[in-house]
Amino acid sequence: MSGHSKFANIKHKKAANDAAKGKIFTRLGREIAVAVKEGGADPANNSKLKDIIAKAKSNNMPNDTIERSIKKAAGDLGAVNYEFVSYEGYGPKGSAIIVEALTDNKNRTASNIRNAFTKGNGSIGTQGCVSFMFDEKGFILVDKEEYEGDADELMMVALDAGAEDMSEEEDCFEIYTAPDDFSSVREKLEEAGIPMAEAEVTMIPQTYVSLTDETDIKNFQRTMDLLDDDDDVQNVYHNVEE
Repeated sequence: MSGHSKFANIKHKKAANDAAKGKIFTRLGREIAVAVKEGGADPANNSKLKDIIAKAKSNNMPNDTIERSIKKAAGDLGAVNYEFVSYEGYGPKGSAIIVEALTDNKNRTASNIRNAFTKGNGSIGTQGCVSFMFDEKGFILVDKEEYEGDADELMMVALDAGAEDMSEEEDCFEIYTAPDDFSSVREKLEEAGIPMAEAEVTMIPQTYVSLTDETDIKNFQRTMDLLDDDDDVQNVYHNVEE
C-alpha cells in the first residue's frame, strides 16, 4: 500500500492483493460507498466514482462485484457513515509515514494506528509534520509487457492528454499528473487504449530514506504489516526506499 514505488514493489503488492482479495475489495467497497454518497451512482456524472472503478479494475475486482457495491451504496445511503481521517508520523531512522483511513469509529482507528507505530518503534506526529516532504500527484503506471508501443509514442500521448511528466524504468513507464488533471488524463489514456497497471492520486516522496540496520527494517515492516491488517486503513505512503 506504499503509494509510489518502483515496479518490483508494485508487482509484489499486486501479488499480495491476490492473496487477500477480500480485504482489498472491502476497502474499495468503502471508497465506492463514499463516492456514491458524495456524487451519485452514475460514473458518467461522478468522476471520483469513475476513478475508483478504474482503480478497482486494476486490482482485479470483478465487474459484477463493482456493480453490486455501487447498487448497495445507492440503496443504502443513510447507512454510509464512513469518515476520512489521516495520520502522520515517523518510522525508523526518521522515515516519514502518512496513513489515510475511512472509518465509522475514529477512536478505534486512532488507537489501532497509534499501536502500529508504537510496535514498530515509531511515533505519531501532528498533522503536517511529514506531509510537506511529499508531493500529491496523479500516478499512472504502464507495464512494458502490456504496452506494445515505444517510449516516445507513449510520451506524446501522455503529454497531449495533459500529463506533467513521464519517466521510463526498467519494466515500466511512470506517468505523473497534477491531482486535478488526473481524471481527465486517465480517461484520455484509456480512450487511447493505453493499458494501465496502476492509476491513482498518490503521495510521492521528495526524498527517500534507506534502511540498512536489520532492526530498523524489521520495525518498519512490523508497522507496515499492522497497518495492512487494519480494515480501516485505505492508503499508506512512506519515503523508505525498498
